[in-house]
Parts: sequence; C-alpha cells; structure tokens
Amino acid sequence: MTDSPLILVIEDETSLTTLLRYNLESHRFRVASIENGGDAMGTIASIKPDLVLLDWMLPGVSGIEICRKIRRDPETHSLPVILLTARGEESDRVRGLDCGADDYVVKPFAISELIARIGAVLRRAAPTSAAQSLASGDIAMDLASHRVSRNGRSIHLGPTEYRLLRHFMEHPGRVLSRDHLLEAVWGRAVHIEQRTVDVHVRRLRQALNRDGEDDVIRTVRSAGYAFSG
Repeated sequence: MTDSPLILVIEDETSLTTLLRYNLESHRFRVASIENGGDAMGTIASIKPDLVLLDWMLPGVSGIEICRKIRRDPETHSLPVILLTARGEESDRVRGLDCGADDYVVKPFAISELIARIGAVLRRAAPTSAAQSLASGDIAMDLASHRVSRNGRSIHLGPTEYRLLRHFMEHPGRVLSRDHLLEAVWGRAVHIEQRTVDVHVRRLRQALNRDGEDDVIRTVRSAGYAFSG
C-alpha cells in the first residue's frame, strides 16, 4: 500500500470528502484531505502528494489561486491537479485549464469517471523517458525546470501553452489536427470547442516569434497545425 499514489483532497464539503476517501481507498489509493485552501501549499510541501483533487470554491483562497501557486512554485510546478467544481460552462472549463489544472471535473460526477480521470492524469504525468530536455532549431525546452528559450531568450508561457509547445516539439513536422491537440493537450473528456486550440496557438506564436523571428508553427488549411522549429 505504501507504493500506492497519494491523493490530496482539498474540499470543504465533508460529505464529499468522505465519499471520495472511501472510493479512492477502495481503488488502492492513499488519501489525505484538508478543508482550508490556506493550508494547501504547506500540506503539499509536507506530504508531497502524487495528485491533488482541488475544489474550485473554497473558503478563503480559491482553488484557482491554489492551482496558480502550485504552478509558480518550482517544487510543485509539475504536480498533477484535477479541479472539482459545480461550474460547468465552457468559459469556466477554459479558465480552469488555463490556470494550470490537468483536468476539470464538473459536480455532480460519477465516481467511476473520476477514478478514470485520475488514472489518465497520473499516466500522463509519469516520465516516459530519461530525456530532460527537448530542442528543435533555436528553441530549447528544459523539462525539469519547465523553462523555454529561443536563441537564448527566455520565453514565458502559460501552462496550456507550455503543454502545447511540448507536444509540438515531440512531433516535429507532423500535421496535428485540432481534435488531436484537444485530446493530447486538454484531454478528450474535457468538453471545450476547437476554437480554443486556435486561441492558444495564437498565444504561443506571440510568445515564440519576436523581433522578426520565423514563425515555427505552420497552419495547414482544413487540417490543423505543424511545428517546424
């Protein structure tokens, strides 16, 4: 049991926490829980969970702000986070993912779906190789520190743009459809529209292409995008 993933539940609804603990432990996860968002970063630093289930609407500090803090901290920037929320509009999903969450689950949800989402996020977070960096042309990505540079110039990316660039760099030259990118970067279970891909590709281009540098992302009409760094 000691090798089982440790899930930290940050949720102020006691009955839901009890339900989550019972079902997660039934699936051989270890579970810790707190109710106050103000204790989140200290608890994470203390117990070092493998994944955080994070309620959006917490008293004091919101789940969105906690997620941002997790992504800003070098010690926790790659910690998997799944947001739990009653806010189901597409704009809320986009906002949740833009803050750095790996997935977004709308209440009420089926426990079986949540368990599947947890498994999928943990698999995506697991290292697939010993590689610690990616490089293509004049663009370099340090996977350990989440730092990106072009021609030595530091590039600041949001969490979604970072994941998007990483996927592009892992598939250079390949034409990737919007559907493919939605599934690979956002997760197919997250119901957002294809235009969201275009918005984030535009943001990524703005960050990468400065001072007359070549556009490394090619738009393929009616097909998608291709990276040619």
